[in-house]
Amino acid sequence: LLSVNRKDVEKVFAIYPNVCYNVSVTTPYKAERMGAVGLGKVWVWTKKRLGLLLGGLLAIAMVSYSDRYVFDVEFTGADVYKREALIALEEGGIKKFAPYTAENVDLICAKLLSLDGVEYCSVKKSGFKAVVEIRVNAFSEKTPSTGDMLSPRSGTVLSIAALKGTALKKVGDKVREGETLVGGFFEKVDGTRVAVTPIALARIACEYKGIVEAGSEEEAFAKAYLALSLSENERITNKEIVAVENGFQVKIFYTTIVTINT
Repeated sequence: LLSVNRKDVEKVFAIYPNVCYNVSVTTPYKAERMGAVGLGKVWVWTKKRLGLLLGGLLAIAMVSYSDRYVFDVEFTGADVYKREALIALEEGGIKKFAPYTAENVDLICAKLLSLDGVEYCSVKKSGFKAVVEIRVNAFSEKTPSTGDMLSPRSGTVLSIAALKGTALKKVGDKVREGETLVGGFFEKVDGTRVAVTPIALARIACEYKGIVEAGSEEEAFAKAYLALSLSENERITNKEIVAVENGFQVKIFYTTIVTINT
């Protein structure tokens, strides 16, 4: 058994019997190309699969990095306090497309446990989701909101419906923030009013307008969006960004949905 350095392979194949063009039927020798051996064999195998290995490592790194983030919120058990839970989560630093933090979980659960009828609460991360479990006493119900349904924004009424209570605005009316949309009363024929627990829903078209100092349209929109602080019941319908002397004039058109006891 003879081992030849890689740099000498061509020389050996040119002069050694029974290899290449130097063939002898009487020679007892036989030459075979073995390729790389030892650590060299490992390196050759690695080079052939380098792209696959790097892709696998990159995929593992991306999954490990993104696993820190929350991309959705899932509710189990009772969902009567879903809105309150989302507000508590956001106040505790747990929201979509943000890193998950467990340092305020106890505070979040304390807020939810203080709600009427809630007897158990847990918040944990599972995969890319924040899972919130709320259990309420079987004999308890969510305390209904009393009083009037007020507008959280200024804008134009797109639709309004009151199953209980009296709608004080109609489609097309302009409303200001804090103005009453549905009164918590029922008016009799004789003009007297009887207090009721309102059940109503309204949709309002709103507009944000402001001058934003920024270096680009994207930065200007991002700053305006943060200043607007949209809730889960609000959706952007259009936007306009125009360069002005001091930066950009940003207009954001959006709709907000207002509900009470629905």
